[in-house]
Amino acid sequence: MNATPRRDTQCPSSAQDERRELAELLPPPSVPGLDEDRQLLLRREVLRRAAGSAEPQGGAPRRPARYRRPVRIAVPALACALTVVGVVTVDPGGSAGHDRAAVTGDGAAGTPRAVRLLDRAALAAAGAEQSRVRADQFVYVESRVAYAARSTAGGPAITAPVHTRQVWLSADGSRPGLLREEGAPDTRLGENGPVLHLARPGETAGPDTPRGNGPSIGEPTNAYVASLPTDPDTLLRLIREQTRGEGQDPDQRAFTAIGDLLAETWAPPQVSAALYRAAGRIAGVTEVASAVDAAGREGVAVARTAHGQQTQWVFDRTTYAFLGERTVLVEAGEAGPAGTVVGTSAVLAKAAVDRVGQLPSTGR
Repeated sequence: MNATPRRDTQCPSSAQDERRELAELLPPPSVPGLDEDRQLLLRREVLRRAAGSAEPQGGAPRRPARYRRPVRIAVPALACALTVVGVVTVDPGGSAGHDRAAVTGDGAAGTPRAVRLLDRAALAAAGAEQSRVRADQFVYVESRVAYAARSTAGGPAITAPVHTRQVWLSADGSRPGLLREEGAPDTRLGENGPVLHLARPGETAGPDTPRGNGPSIGEPTNAYVASLPTDPDTLLRLIREQTRGEGQDPDQRAFTAIGDLLAETWAPPQVSAALYRAAGRIAGVTEVASAVDAAGREGVAVARTAHGQQTQWVFDRTTYAFLGERTVLVEAGEAGPAGTVVGTSAVLAKAAVDRVGQLPSTGR
């Protein structure tokens, strides 16, 4: 005999019993919360306030000034094959050498995780504080870089030590700039015309004569970058139009162009945000769970694979600031085994200065 008393479901003993019975049948009420974007903004604000006076001075956020194909100037005696240009990886101690890195495969479109990461980077960029750059000033970018090159005879890529690279670019393109790399003589940029973009990976600085009719995506000035559309779709269309004919893969051309702008220009916050969101609209963009920049800073990355190499943009895991970039071989070949890091950089500082050679923290 069951000793448990049965509840009379037809005649509840009281209104309280009836409410209790109904509550058991209904799902629990939803609890309002913050979506991911709101949580990110809240976390960033908490971190900003916690940092307080510890933030860098001088109006120059320590954001990854990408080594926009920083003048990856190769050793004069070497000629770099286009498909193997790159850099050597660096350990946290600053020494260069071959390394192995995880790579991801191509996707049919930007994967949800990669798009989410780029959206967070866009939110962080949009909320960043940045000093205005006057037309008569120079944009200063300091980075740590290392590149590999191959001789014209072929063979393994020859790597160089990671070193400091500094560049001063005229904000409006009207005055000569300067490239200063550790272990190499200074290089004047744009002596006979508007300052152009620096040489492509493994190449020496290009001629000083302008190509085209003024600034462009491939030949940007700070003033031009500041004028770019802040709508991601409009911006991506512009980038595709201006990079047409520069390679067989239009998506990779667009991805590379955006990376160049992130690395060695100092875009206004809303333009930076639009660049990240435009990258999220490019097919084949994926996420890499862990990647290290040339300064040994570990983070999460977005990447795209083309022509046997994977280009990775490294972001800080907490602030989503752009740290740098690296290039990894995805196919074994003469340059090295798959997973070999053949290019690396780390952006250390970006700022506006009044003169070529002036450092942001000094009046010199």
